[in-house]
Amino acid sequence: MIGPDSEQLGILATLDALKKAEELGYDLVEVAPTAQPPVCKIMDFGKYKYELSKKSHTAKQHQKSTQVKEIKLRPRTDQHDLETKVRQMKEFLADGNKAKVTVTFRGREMAYQQMGRALMEKVVAQVAGAGQIEQPPRMEGRFLVMVVAPK
Repeated sequence: MIGPDSEQLGILATLDALKKAEELGYDLVEVAPTAQPPVCKIMDFGKYKYELSKKSHTAKQHQKSTQVKEIKLRPRTDQHDLETKVRQMKEFLADGNKAKVTVTFRGREMAYQQMGRALMEKVVAQVAGAGQIEQPPRMEGRFLVMVVAPK
């Protein structure tokens, strides 16, 4: 048995250990149940659980989560506008975020889906150094969608 100040109290019977913990106003917690004899510690279990939750909370705060940033294009997007969008996308990838490229088709543009696919190929060629294709271009209704992840 281990005391509240981490000192060894020796081997005690379960009832004696419970009485000792109750006298000190703490809980008896089994630390190593597989040891022979099992190891128990006298501690404030509520305080222990609170400290564990605080540690996990601070660990979550320091984690960096990746976001999916979206770049929207049209089939007739011009070269200069495309270069601007690709530059933005490279910045997103450099920050460790994923980029979702969406080409939106309206009305009769649905008949010219090859223009959108050609646009996607241009984007893939320009982004090749900064990212890798996580999800290749595919049609989702009126949208041609592709996801690029950082290298």
